[in-house]
Amino acid sequence: MSEPQSDEVNLVTRACNGDQSAYATIVQRYTGILYNQAYRMLDDAFEAEDAVQEVFLRAFRSLPSYDPSRRLVTWLLTICSNYCIDRLRRRRFKWLTLEDVSFWLAGVQPGPERSALQRAEREIVQRALQRLPENYRSVAILRFWHDLSYEEIGSVLGLTEATVKTRLHRARKLLQEALAAEEDLWNTEGMAS
Repeated sequence: MSEPQSDEVNLVTRACNGDQSAYATIVQRYTGILYNQAYRMLDDAFEAEDAVQEVFLRAFRSLPSYDPSRRLVTWLLTICSNYCIDRLRRRRFKWLTLEDVSFWLAGVQPGPERSALQRAEREIVQRALQRLPENYRSVAILRFWHDLSYEEIGSVLGLTEATVKTRLHRARKLLQEALAAEEDLWNTEGMAS
């Protein structure tokens, strides 16, 4: 067991024994990751905040069943993904966007021109991502934004590693096609302006 994972197991053990500071550390450490995942899947900041709270409630109720051989973040992302997928199903699969995620990015504030270009680029990627079927979109988000391994993605989504690789390959191809279509649309609209 690696040192970070043993730290996670220690936190979970302490939290199971009622240590409030362990609960607080878990919440502090993983809120951003879970919010990011929920926001990308649900496309609504308020709904994402509610999702994070619900994920932590579910996780804390299930802490005794946590498998210490898994990374805590993977377990939490599994709960978050399942919760968000349920929400999406209930509202007829409204497509996700990646709007307004710039506050997650560190760096110097760009000037107005650079901000406009970045916003346009994000919108292009968002529209392209929206064109992906949900099963490909989930794999792409977990790989490219959360940098999870194939094994971890499989664990989060309940898929085999081979299925993850296949879906990721297909997602890349579909994303390339969608980005090319967005670029064509952008160029056509830009010429008309």
